[in-house]
Amino acid sequence: MVSQLALQAKPQPGQQATTPIAYLLVVLIAAPLVTHRKWPLPSLAVCLAALLLYAAGRYYAYPGVVLFAMVFGITLHGTRRQSLIALISCAAAMAVAIGMQSGVVGSYTVWVESELGIAIAWIVAESLRNRRVRWAELNTRAERLEREREEQARRAVTEERLRIARELHDVVAHSMSVIAVQSAVGGHVMDTQPEEARQALAAIESTSRSALTEMRRLLGVLRQDGEPAGSLVPAPGLADLAPLVAQVGEAGLKVWVQVNGERGPVPPGVDLSAYRITQEALTNVIKHAGAATACVKVRYEKGSVTLEITDDGPAVPGRAGGHTGPGDRAGPGRAGEPDESGATPPGTGHGIIGMRERVAVFGGDFTAGPRPGGGFRVFARLPFPEVTT
Repeated sequence: MVSQLALQAKPQPGQQATTPIAYLLVVLIAAPLVTHRKWPLPSLAVCLAALLLYAAGRYYAYPGVVLFAMVFGITLHGTRRQSLIALISCAAAMAVAIGMQSGVVGSYTVWVESELGIAIAWIVAESLRNRRVRWAELNTRAERLEREREEQARRAVTEERLRIARELHDVVAHSMSVIAVQSAVGGHVMDTQPEEARQALAAIESTSRSALTEMRRLLGVLRQDGEPAGSLVPAPGLADLAPLVAQVGEAGLKVWVQVNGERGPVPPGVDLSAYRITQEALTNVIKHAGAATACVKVRYEKGSVTLEITDDGPAVPGRAGGHTGPGDRAGPGRAGEPDESGATPPGTGHGIIGMRERVAVFGGDFTAGPRPGGGFRVFARLPFPEVTT
């Protein structure tokens, strides 16, 4: 075998003694084993070139055994194409190198043993690589199944929380009905039957405290695991547009605000939703329109607040819009609603859906889409029952 010939004590007939050049070529043959994982084909080329030069010099202690390790390493760590190139090129180089030798080293037996060694190295490495691939696929499948089980568990928890929330909602709704009835009774008999009025007020107090407790439980059920508690900062509203304009101005967006009509009593929910819609619309202008100019128009009317946010930025195909009429609900888009900071996470594409959902909660009108002359327009009308004092 080649390994036995490599240990021979003296040159065979036709072979030359080892010289410094032979030692240098041996180093060039073996050194690519260190770099074959990072540069498989260049390392293979250096190894084979040095091997053929060594064979052409007919030096004794023939080092062809390095090719077995090279084929094994490239096949195990490289691609299928690289492994086939290594197999064919090493087999061909080995045949040429042995053909240059004389005597026992160049015999047919040595040639067969060398080619079989290369083939066995390739088969063993290919088998190990296939086993690695199968193990990787099994691990990936196990991880996917684990994620699916976790998702199913979260879905089951969410469904159970929604069921509990519906039940608690019924309890709170019943308590509110009792409070409404008792307040009406108290107001009716306050002058004629003060004792009955005091009993009604006591019932209202007891029922309202119970309703508040159930409401806290309801919010606790709906809060997701790990979700931070609500901030103690008062909820923003349209009265806080000045800080919002200053904030987006720091990002390079010029905003003009125009307010029409006299602001009357606006429910907190409508006020907060109007602020969030304006905030999300301006955020979209920064993300999609760059250094544009935006205009925010707020109109107060009896029983409604109307918003119109426009910009003069270029038309962007990705900013698709739509229309929501009175009472329409945007079904699956609720996941894209802006978070507590008022901004939708970048890349989700759910900003429009979030604004549409906020308007749909109050049964209002919403449109969003490109303007004919360029830019984008968001329109929202939030109705609310008039408050009588």
